[in-house]
Amino acid sequence: MANKWVYMFSEGDMTMRNLLGGKGANLAEMTSILGADVIPQGFTVTTEACTQYYEDGRKINDEIMAQIMDGVKKMEEINGKKFGDAQNPLLVSVRSGARASMPGMMDTILNLGLNDDVVASMIAGNPDPTFERFVYDSYRRFIQMFSDVVMEVGKKYFEQLIDKMKEEKGVQYDVELTAADLKTLAEQFKAEYKNQLGTDFPSDPVEQMKLAVEAVFRSWDNPRANVYRRDNDIPYSWGTAVNVMPMVFGNLNDESGTGVAFTRDPATGENKLMGEFLKNAQGEDVVAGVRTPMPIAQMEQEFPEAYKKFLEVCETLENHYHDMQDMEFTIENKKLYMLQCRNGKRTAPAALKIACDLVDEGHKTEEEAVAMIDPRNLDTLLHPQFDAAALKSATPIGKGLGASPGAACGKVVFTAEDAEEWNARGEKVVLVRLETSPEDITGMKASQGILTVRGGMTSHAAVVARGMGTCCVSGCGDINMDEENKKFTLAGQTFTEGSEISIDGTTGNIYAGLIPTVDAQIAGEFGRVMEWADKFRTLKVRTNADTPADAKKARELGAEGIGLCRTEHMFFEEDRIAAFREMICSDTVEEREAALEKILPYQQSDFKALYEALEGNPVTIRFLDPPLHEFVPTEEADIKKLADAQGKSVEEIKAIIDSLHEFNPMMGHRGCRLAVTYPEIAKMQTKAVIRAAIEVQKAHADWAVKPEIMIPLVCEVKELKYVKKVVVETADAEIAAAGVKLDYEVGTMIEIPRAALTADEIAAEADFFCFGTNDLTQMTYGFSRDDAGKFLDAYYDAKIFENDPFAKLDQTGVGKLMETAIKLGKPVNNKLHVGICGEHGGDPSSVEFCHKIGLDYVSCSPFRVPIARLAAAQAAIANK
Repeated sequence: MANKWVYMFSEGDMTMRNLLGGKGANLAEMTSILGADVIPQGFTVTTEACTQYYEDGRKINDEIMAQIMDGVKKMEEINGKKFGDAQNPLLVSVRSGARASMPGMMDTILNLGLNDDVVASMIAGNPDPTFERFVYDSYRRFIQMFSDVVMEVGKKYFEQLIDKMKEEKGVQYDVELTAADLKTLAEQFKAEYKNQLGTDFPSDPVEQMKLAVEAVFRSWDNPRANVYRRDNDIPYSWGTAVNVMPMVFGNLNDESGTGVAFTRDPATGENKLMGEFLKNAQGEDVVAGVRTPMPIAQMEQEFPEAYKKFLEVCETLENHYHDMQDMEFTIENKKLYMLQCRNGKRTAPAALKIACDLVDEGHKTEEEAVAMIDPRNLDTLLHPQFDAAALKSATPIGKGLGASPGAACGKVVFTAEDAEEWNARGEKVVLVRLETSPEDITGMKASQGILTVRGGMTSHAAVVARGMGTCCVSGCGDINMDEENKKFTLAGQTFTEGSEISIDGTTGNIYAGLIPTVDAQIAGEFGRVMEWADKFRTLKVRTNADTPADAKKARELGAEGIGLCRTEHMFFEEDRIAAFREMICSDTVEEREAALEKILPYQQSDFKALYEALEGNPVTIRFLDPPLHEFVPTEEADIKKLADAQGKSVEEIKAIIDSLHEFNPMMGHRGCRLAVTYPEIAKMQTKAVIRAAIEVQKAHADWAVKPEIMIPLVCEVKELKYVKKVVVETADAEIAAAGVKLDYEVGTMIEIPRAALTADEIAAEADFFCFGTNDLTQMTYGFSRDDAGKFLDAYYDAKIFENDPFAKLDQTGVGKLMETAIKLGKPVNNKLHVGICGEHGGDPSSVEFCHKIGLDYVSCSPFRVPIARLAAAQAAIANK
């Protein structure tokens, strides 16, 4: 038989979501549980038909069209009306319905099937003047929606005509316009259509149907749907279904109306009916906010019978789906019709409360409750938020990437030094930079939030801000920056040092002025859900932390160790950077060792504090990774200071700085290459690691302090052997001198494709592997992660990529290298433990992949630890 492209509601059920889309599958399910008299009976055009439409060059083929018209015929039989018939017309709605709910992203057309003849004969058959008004109201709505959605004539042209008509008639609302006014509007709308497109408005209902279905398929690829899909991990290949159902009219008269409701409060999770209702209106009026609706409870006074029935339906649906339902309904002449239901979108606090309540009410098991929460939602629980009421009345002046969630407001500063200075005197500041560098770290810490003109989701600013739990909006290219004069312009406004600004790290929105914030609350339900998650997960969750404060925060949020301590972040404080710069500019090994000796006590105390914060849990310390040029001074005064300290001329120091410049520093003299060139750096760091461990172990005999030393950027086993020899000799000498017993491990980061491909050789020398997926992604794709943002948008538009590979692990390419490394490495060294510490460690779909390929742990920034814990539990549940 030919493909089946169309299913009547009576032929499907909720298990057919992939084929019928969420809305279609639920309409079919509701038909079987609520009955055909409550659900207007129609049909669904499948998601496969949408994919076929794109394969056929954005055209609906004859086979699909024939099945659609066959569906219309069956609909006519069920409803006793005829599509396109002047005497007894069947009017329909055509609506999208993807597998995953995408509220407001795609298109709907109501009242399809009307034309001049149908309108005239409908009115002739019912002389009631209110009925005439209803018919013309439906007709003008249809023309407006069809023109806007199907033919892409902007809504604004029609809205201007409505506003003009209301002004002429001296009325405030559409409902106050008479039948004659609406008839005139319908004529004006058709004239506007012809004016815009040069052709008459289509009067053939079959043509209207074909164009409308095509429009819904086309809306799968509109810009807002594409952005929404990218943000919510919805693959482009899924396509959308189309649902066609008979119209029921909430705008028929004052005995009719329409509404939207939730079985629980989507903001708080409270178990009470929430919703809004409009009399004498169609569905779009509630959603579009054309008129202010009344609360759902008021429906009881207006339509007591329908309200009672609606409460029964709510209970039936929630008991059936075992989750909070979001429903659309219409009342026509006092009779209730359900138009859709779906699991409702909810805030993070509501998601936790609903999950716990559903367990307590016996709707869900703990396992099911853990599986139903979107881990990404938890982000919002852990950061300060804008006050909801204040945010509602504020208008954004610009938008960047929501790189690190939370809310921040304060006075604009342009340098890290100014941020520290202003913060020291009690000012709240937002640091605005073209882009940040590691040197800005102290200023970033002193700021409420960070705003950058350049950089993506894994730019320095974004990565560090997420680690610190600081709000960050990156990559707002609309900012016109003048760093030299400490000012920038955005949306025609000029901001200077001290100007007030607010940024939202969740949405990426930027606001002028200060919006009040409220502290995030971690309520009891949060802890309860996390306990359940920890019961089910097998992956350990560690944190990326460079300071005791970060480590402490991560422990509070459930981290079981440190998977990555970036030691270079410890070098940037005033007293240390000077010594490190001396080391860089030294001429002999002795001079270098003398400079490093000054840093040793600082590093030692840093590591000691980390071990203490972790209380015997594992701590992985990565040796120096960035290229040396990141540490050298750029300001004249600092260069002069360094020259004096070294007994060199300013020119000599400048020559050394110039010599460190690399064309491609990310692939240059960094990582273990520094330790090969300057083994004394690795010696100093090893001493600091081991001495600190000995000290803490002595003070806490009941802890098992076992440092994990990680050599970064290895690509060849001999390289690892060379650096490891330096580490082991130094460590063993320290342990012997102290006369104690101390275990330690030496492992490596797998962040170069060659290391993954030769992992069997490397595993013979390494105690552990840790995937540095930021660099591994960069090296595998050959993209610079700092510059890729400039062209990735074009790749999304062309459907070459669906996601930023730095934000979501590329499982096919980078993932294959990871799998290869594990398969090669583990048989050679059965004690090898393997983790991941790139930004992907806190991304739910990447965490699931890590679970599947057999990693032992993921490591992520402190504020993403709960997300990783929940995602790891969901991975274990899904892959039982």
